[in-house]
Parts: sequence; C-alpha cells; structure tokens
Amino acid sequence: MDPSLRLVPKSNEKFASVSDTANSLGLHDTLTYGPRNLATEVKSTGGLKERLENWEETQDMTKLTMLRNTFGMHAPMRLMMERKLVASAPTFPGMPQSNLQLDILMGRDELIEPADIFLGMESGPSIDARKELEKKYRV
Repeated sequence: MDPSLRLVPKSNEKFASVSDTANSLGLHDTLTYGPRNLATEVKSTGGLKERLENWEETQDMTKLTMLRNTFGMHAPMRLMMERKLVASAPTFPGMPQSNLQLDILMGRDELIEPADIFLGMESGPSIDARKELEKKYRV
C-alpha cells in the first residue's frame, strides 16, 4: 500500500532499449540482458490502457490515504478489515453472486454498471439448488 494522494495512476513504462543494454561495441548484449524484444522498443500504444486498468485502485488508495490523514491509521485498517470479511462471506450455490455489502464499503452502491443490468437472473441458467448442493457436497 503506497500512501499517496495521486489522482491519476502513474504510467508503467518499464522497458529497456538498445542504449540501455549496449556493450562496448554499441550492440545489444544478449548474454547479459537476454534476447532483444522489439515489442518493448516499438511502443505503438499509449499509456491509457494501463491507466484505465489501475484507475479504481488508485482512487481507492487516495481515499484510504485521506482517511489515514484525517482520522488516523485505524480508519483505513478498519475499512480494509471490513472489506475482507464481507468479501469472504459464503454464498448460496446456484444463485447469482451479488455482494451488496462490499459495494457499499467500496462506495459503488450508487453506481449503475453494465454488470448490474446485463447479468441478472433472467440471463443466467435455470436454478436447480438441489443439484448445485449435491455437486458442492458430493452427495
């Protein structure tokens, strides 16, 4: 957990170019650095994809850092403990898994996402609770 007040995720630009891995002759040193990877040298995509993948994590870390600065160390620790307890709660087999408590603790209770609309019980398979329990407990 890196305590920072960063609003936007940092870019993960970690690649080695030929200038970083060159030997005394100016060529890539394969024995020391391994085979040369042209995909990392020719970077055709921007950092937007990585930033979007890390967006929620960065926002969560910012909120936890602000909680720590405002209320002390106990506030983010308590929130993380509550999240862990709620996330590990058992679910009934055969039923669609929706964790409203975790959504409330994460602050996602007022958001409407595509998963809320398109992954309802109507689109799922028919519920046969007895078969699911027999499969789970090998009866």
